[in-house]
Amino acid sequence: MPPSVQAMSRWTTRNRGRLLRTVVRLVLAGVWLWAAAAKLPHPESSVTAVRAYQILPGNLADTVGHALPIVEAMVGILLLIGFLTRPAAVVSLLLYAAFVIGVASVWIRGISIDCGCFGGGGADPNAIHEYPWIVARDVALAALSLWLVLRPRTRAALDDVVFPTSERFEP
Repeated sequence: MPPSVQAMSRWTTRNRGRLLRTVVRLVLAGVWLWAAAAKLPHPESSVTAVRAYQILPGNLADTVGHALPIVEAMVGILLLIGFLTRPAAVVSLLLYAAFVIGVASVWIRGISIDCGCFGGGGADPNAIHEYPWIVARDVALAALSLWLVLRPRTRAALDDVVFPTSERFEP
């Protein structure tokens, strides 16, 4: 294959990868912003949801319940605009890991609660049947977050303006 064709093939593959990662970044941003928007107007529901897991002591559960929607909103905004994509993806990955552990914990202990993922929270006698789907969803979102940790460069991202890199060295 002539060098110009090889270069064009690498360029096309790189652009396809960046475009796919952009879609992933925007999907994650949408999920975080949706979760935050559902919780921010009702901070006590978020506190109730965190308490329902029965993992954290009272004061810490209250603090986490109040802080979580703000952190979710910040991660969502950073991913939406593509600024500090890798650090935002790291926080996203850590949050999803914590959510998987939390849901697995109540599932193992036989506690049936609304996960509080998108508002609500507290006791729900039918919620235990949803745990496999919640865990699967959060594992998938964690995997997407990990991908952005490893490959944070995307299209239409503020990172490209603030932290430009040479196209030659970008994976």
